Amino acid sequence: MSEILIRNAQTIVTMDASRREITAADVLIRGGVIAAVGQDLHAPQAEVVDAQGCVVTPGLVNTHHHLYQSLTRAVPGGQDALLFGWLKTLYPIWARFGPEEMFVSAQIGLAELALSGCTLTSDHLYLYPNGARLEDTIHAAADLGLRFHPTRGAMSIGQSAGGLPPDSLVEREPAILEDMIRVVDAFHDPSEGSICRVGLAPCSPFSVSRDLMRETALLARDKGVMLHTHLAENDEDIAYSLAQFGCRPGQYAEDLGWTGADVWHAHCVKLNSSEIALFARSFTGISHCPCSNCRLGSGIAPVRAMRDAGAKVALGVDGSASNDAGNLIAEARMALLLQRVDRGANAMSAREILEIATLGGAQVLGRGDVGSLEVGKRADIAVWDMRGIEAAGAWDPVAALILCGPTRVRDLFVEGRQVVRDGHIATIDLSRAIERQRALALRLAI
Repeated sequence: MSEILIRNAQTIVTMDASRREITAADVLIRGGVIAAVGQDLHAPQAEVVDAQGCVVTPGLVNTHHHLYQSLTRAVPGGQDALLFGWLKTLYPIWARFGPEEMFVSAQIGLAELALSGCTLTSDHLYLYPNGARLEDTIHAAADLGLRFHPTRGAMSIGQSAGGLPPDSLVEREPAILEDMIRVVDAFHDPSEGSICRVGLAPCSPFSVSRDLMRETALLARDKGVMLHTHLAENDEDIAYSLAQFGCRPGQYAEDLGWTGADVWHAHCVKLNSSEIALFARSFTGISHCPCSNCRLGSGIAPVRAMRDAGAKVALGVDGSASNDAGNLIAEARMALLLQRVDRGANAMSAREILEIATLGGAQVLGRGDVGSLEVGKRADIAVWDMRGIEAAGAWDPVAALILCGPTRVRDLFVEGRQVVRDGHIATIDLSRAIERQRALALRLAI
């Protein structure tokens, strides 16, 4: 059984129950699992990774993304639009996508996440034009080597029926449910250490029917998979819910079976105190997407209030057309700064936001096997070189990772496999993927 010894790290941030930070320490990986964490570990047959001057953390966990949007960054018509106007600008472009666009954009988006320290990511793919399928993204993740939670999203209410998306991008609800069953049966692996777990994710209250939301919840529980959607993202979202459903988003979710430990909602910027309490007592997860919320002017999510109420909170970079980046460690810094803008400089510490970015994400995605560096956990590990200019002069290397940088990981391991080595993707030809991405983007812009 192969062994890797990450040796002599400046600090290992375990995120264990005691939140131990161990100086001058090592991590031993054996067969994709953490075999030991501590000082002066002995493994004479192991491959050695020298971590002198580095902070070692659990891999970061991203809980909301639209990987396909990596092909539509900084589109002029959507640069200064609010959410609904932004969507209307981009829908016609996305309608021209197909399997190649989905695969290549996923490759690029996943590589960007990996370089920012992410070892596990979900993805919310809710449109399937021109023969595109969920497995286009699953194959991209398998090639790169990230742990992946793809979700089979959907839109079923087009403009002709009062919805936001064009009719060309919506699907019939029976066909949606049938394909949800297909992808779960084909690709979902519920076992410990699973590299791929599938979730079900109708896009949003303004693009699917209440019947589909209800039927999807029943299907997910029958199949034992998780549920995901957008909720309470901005003021327009709240107004739509009140006008169309006669209730706020929290009540909408609860009425349709969309609360519980097997559910996580993206954004939740506009949840009120009652809705936060509902999510806390029902163990419903929240994916906080600070950069996207800033980019679209949606507001600042009440993360401090959510955490104080006991709600599960994680981070998401959101789609690359609304961020427009996919750097998860930078997202953590933005989350910290926004809570301080909203609540004061003592509202959130660097260590708390690092916890949210690692253990918090694992908890929201229902992964008890990752999120901390402990014996028996899967070897999803990020190694950050703190000797560069970004952290020069930093007194506290752990806080510096959030407050200063770096924003690019040196080494990254997923299930013990090295995905990033010396700051470069080690599993695919990234230059070739970028060339394909540029060619596709140019073709879409014509």
